[in-house]
Amino acid sequence: MNYLIEKPIHVATDHVLLRISTDFTDSHPGQFVNIRPSAGSDPLVRRPFSIFNQDESVIELVIKVIGRGTRLISAFEPGPLDMLGPLGKGFTVTTGKHALLVGGGVGNAPLYYLARRLKDAGNRVTFIYGARSEEYIYLEDRFADTTDRMIITTDDGSRGQKGFVTTFAEEILHGKETVDQVYTCGPTPMMALLSQVCSNLQVPVEASLENYFGCGIGLCSGCTVETTAGQKRACVEGPVMDGSSIMWQSVSD
Repeated sequence: MNYLIEKPIHVATDHVLLRISTDFTDSHPGQFVNIRPSAGSDPLVRRPFSIFNQDESVIELVIKVIGRGTRLISAFEPGPLDMLGPLGKGFTVTTGKHALLVGGGVGNAPLYYLARRLKDAGNRVTFIYGARSEEYIYLEDRFADTTDRMIITTDDGSRGQKGFVTTFAEEILHGKETVDQVYTCGPTPMMALLSQVCSNLQVPVEASLENYFGCGIGLCSGCTVETTAGQKRACVEGPVMDGSSIMWQSVSD
């Protein structure tokens, strides 16, 4: 049984952390869970959330409160939770490489779990954490503890470097240090631009799509995206995909 251990914890403006005891211990970074926000039929569709972290049978989720479904979830009381997971295809974890992780907004969440696994596998991790402003930065200390180098950027310059994560990612990719693998999750335009830069430089890039998943198990095909290998369902053949293979114009913002 899945069980919400405690009330959701406020971690930044419009963001809460959920800690859930689960009946699985084998999730992979980049996978997600689907949560039913109400016992009734309104809202009807489950809400998908990337796994922020897992320790043994306890997972953590960072949820951005943006609508009625997420508002309901953010107000959950401890107790049994109607949740499906882990679902989807996660990130590939390299060994002994230099990995560049580039996140934007709530898209930073699955990259924390990935950073932990990458460090455990002997990789050097550089993390670029992007946010709109300082008030939207969550759990910064935990991110910093899992990386060799962490760069914070905000659109308005209220914290860290002012500007977009893609600008700083390009500087690193064009710099003296070799980057063996790039991982990204965040707004579609950000991932599209970064994937193009990586493709031009022939640096492998994996992107975690933030599509809205209706069913989460590949039945409704509502999350289908175009790739160089044909149509792919992001919920089962993703959400993590080869960024250079995605035809980004087919992905909704």
